[in-house]
Amino acid sequence: MEIILKMESSLSASFDVNKRKKNEDHYHHHHAAKRVKSENASVDETEKVEPRISVLPNYLPNPIKVEELTELLHYAALGGTNTVKQPSWCSLQGQRYINVVAVEGVSQSDFYRHYMILKNLRTKYSNRLTFTASTSSCSLLSTIFSSEVNTLENSSVIQEQKDNSKLHKVLRTHPVIRKYGTGKSGPKAYMLTQEELIKRHYPVKGMPGFEDFACIDCDDATDDSPLFGLDCEMCLTVKGYELTRVSLVDSEGTCLMDQLVKPDNKILNYLTQFSGITAGMLRPIRTTLRDVQVTLRALLPRDAILVGHSINNDLVALKLIHPHVIDTSLLYRRESGQKFKLKLLAEVALGRSIQTQEEKGHNPVEDALAALDLAKYFIRKSPLKVVEDHLKELWGLTVEEESTQCQTTEPSPSRRFADVLQRLGRSVCYVGKRCDITLHPANQQWHNSDKEIVASFRRVSTHPFFSVLRLSSFSNVHPPLDHKLRWQLRDMCVVFAGPIPSGFSEKEVRRLFRCCGSVRTVKMLNTTHRMHAVVEFKLLEGASLALQMLNGATVHGHTMKVHRPVNESTLDFDVTLDALMRDAANACRLYTLKLNLHTTSNGHSPNSKFVVNGRTAASLPVKKSELSEETLTKMFSRFGVIERVVMMGKPGRRARQAYIQFEHSEGKLAAVESSEELWQEKFIACPALTPAHATFEQLDEGPHDLTDRTHQRPQDMAVCHMMKKLDTRLGKIFASLPEHTLSVVLLLAHNSAHEPPSLGLCLMEMKRQKS
Repeated sequence: MEIILKMESSLSASFDVNKRKKNEDHYHHHHAAKRVKSENASVDETEKVEPRISVLPNYLPNPIKVEELTELLHYAALGGTNTVKQPSWCSLQGQRYINVVAVEGVSQSDFYRHYMILKNLRTKYSNRLTFTASTSSCSLLSTIFSSEVNTLENSSVIQEQKDNSKLHKVLRTHPVIRKYGTGKSGPKAYMLTQEELIKRHYPVKGMPGFEDFACIDCDDATDDSPLFGLDCEMCLTVKGYELTRVSLVDSEGTCLMDQLVKPDNKILNYLTQFSGITAGMLRPIRTTLRDVQVTLRALLPRDAILVGHSINNDLVALKLIHPHVIDTSLLYRRESGQKFKLKLLAEVALGRSIQTQEEKGHNPVEDALAALDLAKYFIRKSPLKVVEDHLKELWGLTVEEESTQCQTTEPSPSRRFADVLQRLGRSVCYVGKRCDITLHPANQQWHNSDKEIVASFRRVSTHPFFSVLRLSSFSNVHPPLDHKLRWQLRDMCVVFAGPIPSGFSEKEVRRLFRCCGSVRTVKMLNTTHRMHAVVEFKLLEGASLALQMLNGATVHGHTMKVHRPVNESTLDFDVTLDALMRDAANACRLYTLKLNLHTTSNGHSPNSKFVVNGRTAASLPVKKSELSEETLTKMFSRFGVIERVVMMGKPGRRARQAYIQFEHSEGKLAAVESSEELWQEKFIACPALTPAHATFEQLDEGPHDLTDRTHQRPQDMAVCHMMKKLDTRLGKIFASLPEHTLSVVLLLAHNSAHEPPSLGLCLMEMKRQKS
């Protein structure tokens, strides 16, 4: 059997990819924080955070449930109080307002069926997740408003809060008491949680910006885990701030490490007045950052807890990921994110003078020991005792005697979301049709049509802190379509191939087309005198690659044509696929496939030949190697910084294909343009097409036979018109939102007792200032 495959010199010629900047709302690269210890500054400058919401990569393929959405809205509205748990599935910062739009009768399938029409939805919202809700929009909104706010406190802390009610108001509302309570706790209670590490931009494994950081493997920390003080000094190089000195002390105060470090890049400023480092000190030094990382790995036990003052800056300078940290700048916390200087804390709490030799800069051993002792002092004394002892000196507050007549026990306040918002004085409004929700009628506006709802909301001069709109035009007139994305995305996974020589089996067709991606089904079609095949791939990229690589292949001397099926629903596939490729969610995503081909340079092969660029490749599988995240990261890192690699395959089975998420779109473009180079290493790469939230699981549901509906009814023009009108209204709502508004659009699908449940879609974006 001989197969001659015609291929362009570079697959990139088949894909027109614009070299544009990465969408603002993707993950932003984390730059090393500037750490200059100025004696003249009374407080550290609070970092200006860029408002954004980003779904963590591990959660993209997972449907979001009502409980998880509620968790996000609670945190978005109340997270600043430090009592509401941050969602584990997304990262959120900088929001000032929250707006939710619930749309009835529109499913995820409808979104992709009318993808080109929905210009506002597909361009303004870069975060998409499958949404599962078996209730009506009214019930959903009622659940959000009436659900109780889950706080970080466990039952023992809740009891402690009841005891705190007996404290003076100054102590009861103190930021340290609100965060840690009053009683003594072990070191583990003062470690930053995973959510706090992510929120405050500490180096965290798997988060964007820290791909090249060394990660110390750790066991779970306990209250008996040893504490180590850490401090670093930096200088300014052509690449930014780099490490020049690192100091480590153990829990007994013994200095384990005090090492000068030679930066990798040219030094522009030694910052001697702060770091104490001079050119003469670094001239003989040969120790590199890598050497320091190795030494720290050897010195630190697996359950070590690192202590430092603004230790995130030290870890960034070290390019080190360590999950167990105590930050004394956050331990002795103040309101509004301001931080005490280490020198002031040491003087007030420890009675110790540090950083006194200003002309020689800081001594990192001295600073590391001071931070360590401040943490040990806090743990030993208890939060309440620390605050009481230094209330005036540190926080400028005093406790005045309260009348015993005023000391009454207040009933526990309601924890329902709507009640908490009202108690905090946050403005709330609901705009839509009459709905039974837990919200005072004064905060509700009822209208009969979606047009009136949008117009009423846009007329509001002062935007509410938390607003909800309910659009329901589709619930009565829009018939339910096939569920689980079957009509649009799965149709684009299908190609027709032929003519195929007689005797060519289904198994051979499958093996031939597997060079382009995983094949879901193959159906052989017997016509009057020739045979054809319908091949359905599991992902959109497989069908697109088949059109590029296999169209024109010679099979047993016959030229085979590969094309898409042609009917009413497939006429605009090329336009839709082009838009999907340019979609904000795919701007930096690359699809790659491992070829199980045996290549030879002499053009000879026993059977099943592909001829590509003068080389012969036998389609017989060679020794199968495990395709791993490590090998892909190593191979594709040459093109740009990689945020994440997603292996595509069933659990427990070898993966031959994967998606690679680059930090910038330039990395994806460079990989696509190097397709010939990748081909030599038995890899195919092309821009991603399949939506990240719909990979495999939601496309791989149930049978699908496109040939059975080649005469399907034309698209309902009335529905198209309504979808376009809906998109226009949603665009107007988004435009009317103030800056820093978290905007959530819920497509709630069509659910009834007589139909299978459809999948909805959750779209999220942070409204930002126009540049």
